[in-house]
Amino acid sequence: MTKWVYAFGDGHADGDASLRNLLGGKGANLAEMSKIGLPVPPGFTVTTEVCTYFYANGHKYPTELKAQVEAAVAQMGKQMGAKLGDPKNPLLVSVRSGARVSMPGMMDTVLNLGLTPETIEGVIKLTGNPRFAWDSYRRFVQMYSNVVLGVESSEFEEILDHAKEAKGVELDTGLDADDLKAITAKFKEVVKKKLGKPFPDNVEDQLWGGIGAVFGSWMVQRAQTYRRLNKIPGDWGTAVNVQAMVFGNRGETSATGVAFTRDPATGEKYLYGEYLINAQGEDVVAGIRTPQAITKLVRERQGSKLPSMEESMPEMYKQLLGIGQTLEHHFKEMQDVEFTIQEGKLWMLQCRAGKRTAKAALKVAIDLVTEKLIDKETAVQRVDPSALDQLLHPTLDPKAPKTKYTSGLAASPGAAIGEAVFTADEAEKLANDGHEVILVRTETSPEDIAGMHAARGIVTARGGMTSHAAVVARGMGRPCVAGCGNLRIDYDKKQMVVGDKVVKQGEVITIDGSAGVVYLGRVAMQNPELTGDFNTLMAWADEIRKLKIYTNADTPTDARTARSFGAQGIGLCRTEHMFFEGDRIVSVRQMILAESVEEREKALARLLPMQRGDFEEIFRVMDGLPVIIRLLDPPLHEFLPHKDVEYEAVAKQAGISVEKLKQKSAQLHEMNPMLGHRGCRLGITYPEISAMQARAVLEAALNVEAEGKKVDAEIMIPVVAWKQELDFIADIINKVAAEIKKERGKLPTFKIGTMIELPRAALQAGKLAETAQFFSFGTNDLTQTTCGISRDDAGPFLTEYQVKGLLVRDPFVSIDRDGVGELIAIAAERGRKTRPDMEIGICGEHGGDPNSIELCQQVGLTYVSCSPFRVPVARLAAAQAALKKFERDV
Repeated sequence: MTKWVYAFGDGHADGDASLRNLLGGKGANLAEMSKIGLPVPPGFTVTTEVCTYFYANGHKYPTELKAQVEAAVAQMGKQMGAKLGDPKNPLLVSVRSGARVSMPGMMDTVLNLGLTPETIEGVIKLTGNPRFAWDSYRRFVQMYSNVVLGVESSEFEEILDHAKEAKGVELDTGLDADDLKAITAKFKEVVKKKLGKPFPDNVEDQLWGGIGAVFGSWMVQRAQTYRRLNKIPGDWGTAVNVQAMVFGNRGETSATGVAFTRDPATGEKYLYGEYLINAQGEDVVAGIRTPQAITKLVRERQGSKLPSMEESMPEMYKQLLGIGQTLEHHFKEMQDVEFTIQEGKLWMLQCRAGKRTAKAALKVAIDLVTEKLIDKETAVQRVDPSALDQLLHPTLDPKAPKTKYTSGLAASPGAAIGEAVFTADEAEKLANDGHEVILVRTETSPEDIAGMHAARGIVTARGGMTSHAAVVARGMGRPCVAGCGNLRIDYDKKQMVVGDKVVKQGEVITIDGSAGVVYLGRVAMQNPELTGDFNTLMAWADEIRKLKIYTNADTPTDARTARSFGAQGIGLCRTEHMFFEGDRIVSVRQMILAESVEEREKALARLLPMQRGDFEEIFRVMDGLPVIIRLLDPPLHEFLPHKDVEYEAVAKQAGISVEKLKQKSAQLHEMNPMLGHRGCRLGITYPEISAMQARAVLEAALNVEAEGKKVDAEIMIPVVAWKQELDFIADIINKVAAEIKKERGKLPTFKIGTMIELPRAALQAGKLAETAQFFSFGTNDLTQTTCGISRDDAGPFLTEYQVKGLLVRDPFVSIDRDGVGELIAIAAERGRKTRPDMEIGICGEHGGDPNSIELCQQVGLTYVSCSPFRVPVARLAAAQAALKKFERDV
């Protein structure tokens, strides 16, 4: 019989951390905490396999599940000395989700399940605290009605707000037992009115409703969006954790909180988090009450007058500190924990690896090595390569003039500038239209996930350091200022107000998530300095990785930036980008419009010194590192005007009539230019273009060598399908080289290679390697030509593919392993059969994608090439790929 339910608690557990895929992260860690003797309320986990079964079988459960759940509930009751539904000694439980990777706030939770008109009397008698009992009941009715029954939470919030207003109190804690009893009755009236049936008072119905709601929440829109953004497969499913309730709202000796064993923003080693006395868990993250700091240090840094847990509950603080250290030593990782103190007893409700900023991830990884908890190889694997983007972009210039608008908590570091917008939908829409936006909300909710991802930064009026906005922003690498207490947002008028200062939608603001400040207008930025922890981790990564990391650079500035980030060469220098600068475009257009070879060569002669000068500067910057220069690739019509207003100016520059210019442009127009007259095809039709570019490269190399510098020049021929094309252009290059040797008495060392960007070239790689000395996969075009998809038009429907679970990743972001990946493996193998020492790499933005880099390591490529700011990402991803053990299944 299949085991669908795993129990934990009371120093025992059926599972452990190795069963993460089956039990989910939360269930596996609850089992692990139980086994090492930490105070964990007993409970059980319904496995992720039930979720998979649930969706594969029309929302039905396996037949054995009911009996296994009943047995687990009975065991949990025995451990707690209570029983679900017992009017005298009732057991209350929580029902929570738990996927194998953390998805904070994306799925549903139900607390206080098991309360009914009968059991609440038992709770009152057992605790002697009617206010606590009715507070728990009204929370349960509200949460269950929203999560399980689908009644909007705002219906209940309005009743609660009116009750507080009528009583003249600001916080829920100002309401007494009679108030809460009346509110609960009104909540139930709302449910009956909305649904036409009463709120369920049968505890078994409540339990299965809660379990079903958690499984159902796996496929809600916000969870699907989160999975798509974080590349989490939809078929993983979630587990459900049912756990005995412990209560932080049982008076002044009770509390609830969230803590990190190290600061998630900086990585500093101290307990960092928030707690509330006489509260339940959702109060801390919802922003309804102002949470208090765990430590005195953080309280003082935040300038808060509210006492920290260290000061108000010193004994509980010491216990929590000790448990945090135990967990770090056990898991050998920074932890994020949820806890509840019930009448002076500390209970641990959850632990997981703490989400953190890139800066914190670097510090924590290096400190754990120093503390001898992990080795360098493990440290390198602990930092998400993509998260390094947070460190590689500008921050606010401290010397720049600023006009402060408001301030709050420094919830997620970094800085951003954008137009203020007040809804997630508007943020997403404007971002898609090319606007940079800052999402401003009273508080964010999981439904805002797409807008938060689209925004450059996030500001909230309510919420603390562990609020939804703060946690999600840190995970996404977005700067966030949370809990700006004096900020008022008017959604109808699309504006926000601080005092007498109004900011309307569309007006620009700047936020500093590292300082927790919002400024009016634009504030100047400055480039980051990458030192200390960053350099240490990068040095470890460089010791481990096998792949070389090159960059795509078309200018000396790009080349310098890439070298400062550790690039070992240029894998793609696109010569056509140089043609658009200054007066060069005039000569380029004259070359295109020439009626004879002689006219074309005259125009090319004017371009030659410009191209040669460009290459000289790049060779100087790279100082002996490889520079792979791609010959002209795009079709010629891209250099001609496309609008009527431009034709007259261009015609005048070229010395021809507007009519003739339009005629020439029409002749060059192509129905499908991506597969048209471009790349090596241009060089075959106009050999003089390839000859000029080859001369510019080789003469530049000679000139820089004459200055005493080393040069490693490599000429790459694009869009090759047949070996005859490659040979034709290679002959032109070699002929020019012979002429230069005759003229100057020597030649620089250089190589001739080709881009593999067509399926035919990949399949014929063995023959191409007879001429080509290196290969570079142009994975953008190879993806287009293999999948038959235009990258310029595919965005909308590929997103739909991901939403519907047809694709986990966009193939233009991560290489399609089964199709494009197999062609890369075939070409590499066949090329090296002909030329065993052949260097082979990829260029394009796939070269900065960790998943694609893993593929390159797997198939044995030599290098990857990416944009300058992705170089550190690629260095770290290459090290992580080198540490993985692969089966050659690509």
